[in-house]
Amino acid sequence: MSKKLFVEIVSPERELWAGEGDMVIAKTVDGEIGIQPGHTPVLALLSPGSVVRVVGGRESGEVRAAAHGGFISVADDNRVSILAEIAELAEDIDVERAKKALVDAESKVTPEDTEAQARALRARSRLTAVGETTTA
Repeated sequence: MSKKLFVEIVSPERELWAGEGDMVIAKTVDGEIGIQPGHTPVLALLSPGSVVRVVGGRESGEVRAAAHGGFISVADDNRVSILAEIAELAEDIDVERAKKALVDAESKVTPEDTEAQARALRARSRLTAVGETTTA
């Protein structure tokens, strides 16, 4: 009985990826969630600067995406939808540009500047999605 999940990762601009996978792992505002076939239906807010992983999602074994805002929806028919305000697949992320964006944003972060904080969080999640380590 090799059931699979049907997973779609979409942003307002386009569908980034759709296909089958064995498990979806995402960070929600309530903590990390792992979804496998047969999971109870759920709707949860994605944590800001989240990285979504679809294990078994392609030949390489995993699809990774940086997701900024939005939510994850799990239906009882093994369908998982990642609906993000902004999303980028790991292979589409320019690592050097993300590193520069992180340095630039962190140099401007103050407790009052929530936009700089958000930019730093987005840059950090891009780097995490491609497997780069960052300091928090």
